Amino acid sequence: MHEFGLAFVTAFHLIADFDPGLVGIVALSLRVSLTAVLLSALIGLPLGAAVAAFHFPGRRAVTLFLNTAMGLPPVVVGLIVYLILSRSGPLGVLGLLFTPTAMIVAQTVLIVPIVAALTRQIVEDLLMEYGDLLRVMGTGPLTTLFTLLSEARWSLLTIVLAGFGRASAEVGAVMIVGGNIDRVTRVMTTSIALETSKGDLPLALGLGVILMILSLSVNLAAAMVRETRRA
Repeated sequence: MHEFGLAFVTAFHLIADFDPGLVGIVALSLRVSLTAVLLSALIGLPLGAAVAAFHFPGRRAVTLFLNTAMGLPPVVVGLIVYLILSRSGPLGVLGLLFTPTAMIVAQTVLIVPIVAALTRQIVEDLLMEYGDLLRVMGTGPLTTLFTLLSEARWSLLTIVLAGFGRASAEVGAVMIVGGNIDRVTRVMTTSIALETSKGDLPLALGLGVILMILSLSVNLAAAMVRETRRA
């Protein structure tokens, strides 16, 4: 029990002293996750809105695919991205495997279906309320998409925050495509797994505390968004 107490004290000292190793891991984690969330929002929000607003051949198949892809196992996504980016894969010539870029790609593939599927549902609900009005006004496709996304902005922000929470907690896919290389692709989740297996509890606990604070902050931000929407 004394060892655990000492590990916690050391962990908080690492955080308070802004340990360079810990800061580097946290900074890389935030860079990868925030970039992935930004790309996912740019792809998933208009995609989900388009699937909800427009009728086209294969619409039901796309909807089914998005709903199914929400539950994709991270390790499967990591394996697929690994095969695509490996030397023998179609994008192997780019040399992206075991780089932060590969981790961003993997997280983006994981988050886009979540953002798109939830956006589709929200926009479909809005169409039940505003669909007739938009048709009477004769709005074009781009104007329709912009109007629906703007009307649902608070709900969509909550979705984006949820996507960030999903990305920041991911370990399987990023470990496969990133390789967990020290000072290159080692993020909070992979570091916690590695340091725990090595018995370096202070660093693992320090990163765990930061990850918990980050998760709590995301949840609080989502709650504030919901309250703002109701007000």
